[in-house]
Amino acid sequence: MRILFWSGTFWPHIGGVEILATTLLPALRERGYEFVVVTSQQSPEQPAEAQYKGIPVYRFPFRCHSGSTDQMAANLMRVKQQVAQLKRAFAPDLLHVNAVDTSNFFLLTTANAHPAPLLVTLHGEWPAEHNTIAKHILGAAAWVVGCSAAILDKGRQLVPEITSRSSVIYNGLELPSLLPRPLPTDVPRLLCLGRLSPEKGFDVAVTAFASLVQRFPCAHLVIVGDGPERTKLEQQISQLGLAHRVELAGAVTPDAVPALLNTVTAVLLPSRQESFGLVALEAALMARPVVATCVGGLPEVVMHGQTGLLVKPEDPRALVGALAYLLDHPHTAAHIGQAARRWGQKSFSLERCVAAYDALYRKLAREGSSIDSA
Repeated sequence: MRILFWSGTFWPHIGGVEILATTLLPALRERGYEFVVVTSQQSPEQPAEAQYKGIPVYRFPFRCHSGSTDQMAANLMRVKQQVAQLKRAFAPDLLHVNAVDTSNFFLLTTANAHPAPLLVTLHGEWPAEHNTIAKHILGAAAWVVGCSAAILDKGRQLVPEITSRSSVIYNGLELPSLLPRPLPTDVPRLLCLGRLSPEKGFDVAVTAFASLVQRFPCAHLVIVGDGPERTKLEQQISQLGLAHRVELAGAVTPDAVPALLNTVTAVLLPSRQESFGLVALEAALMARPVVATCVGGLPEVVMHGQTGLLVKPEDPRALVGALAYLLDHPHTAAHIGQAARRWGQKSFSLERCVAAYDALYRKLAREGSSIDSA
């Protein structure tokens, strides 16, 4: 079965959506699926064609907004023609859109090039200005998947008619081969991991840490990732006099995350919005307790008081209280971490995620064939 997998961003870009895609596709390929990936060309220097583990990747300049009006119109038409040509050449049995994105416009406007059932997976929040494209892509979908009930509810509120043709498939990860180490408690190390962008709330973590370090003067906070908020965080850390206690470590590759988690006592997710919270799952699989905000899909990943602690968003005092509790009760923190590891293995395994998409792919392709032959 041929699947055209459409993702606004893809490898080598690193983020939760991209990590999941580059994990899911090779696993489904082992089950006999043939994939082609369509994604955005992030810069003119990026090659238009590449391969990821034997899977062809085609990059198009979806976000090219430079030049005169005539030049932009010509570029739009050229990209549409190239996408249509790829659709006809590959002749997919199914189209799988991985998250709502403005690039979906090019998928929708080339629908006649090669009609096929459309599956849309909702990952992450989309801004209100993208509601129009979201309505169109969800309305055209034969099925809609949410990576959490929270994000699926947002899609159903926007387009209620998808309720009967939608479901939740939780994200999944393989259990790391690296075994978890005991939590370091003598010199507590706290970790924020993810893109340095406003929705991650790392500024709230820094504010909370300024109070926490007064009670735990040996504690360190490590912020791993990169993004547009880096300069603001650097300024905040300096203004609070935390340069010797807070490290902005830059980005790491996904393969390096388990070893990184093995060095920390607890993981902070002070997110302002989060459709799933892949970092919470990564932490759980390495038996690290998580303190996370009660937003989006995080309460579906973190069981409060059992596999982590949940606090209100935008509340540094609540964050301090939860972290202090873990640091004051190291045996409880270790117990929560071990419970999180068991919960992660049971509920969010890669095998379960792959099997669910496998079954859905076959169902949609089968129904699409029935309609075509009618």
